[in-house]
Amino acid sequence: MEILHNNVILADNVKYCTDIFSRSKGLRFAKPLRKGQAIILVASEESTMETTIDMFFVFFPIDVLWLNKEKEVIDIKRNVKPFMPIVIPRRPAKYVVELKKGVTNNIQLGDKLRF
Repeated sequence: MEILHNNVILADNVKYCTDIFSRSKGLRFAKPLRKGQAIILVASEESTMETTIDMFFVFFPIDVLWLNKEKEVIDIKRNVKPFMPIVIPRRPAKYVVELKKGVTNNIQLGDKLRF
């Protein structure tokens, strides 16, 4: 699976997490993301609660995008630090896309992604 923004590949090695166990594990105890790697956490519906994340036991900074069901960027947090206790999107989201720090520099609110 690939994640694309304006026909540019943001990641081509993507882990897609739909069940509660894989979403809960996320990047905990993982090695730092390399170029081309990402994780997508999929909520059962657009929600703030289901798409709030924490960085406990994530040992490296990441960029995070929250997308609505149309895969439109509704929130961006860059350089999210390890062990941050809570990171809440500003609006309900369907998808949380976690990427290597710096990958989202050309992305703005309202942009659409494809995957």
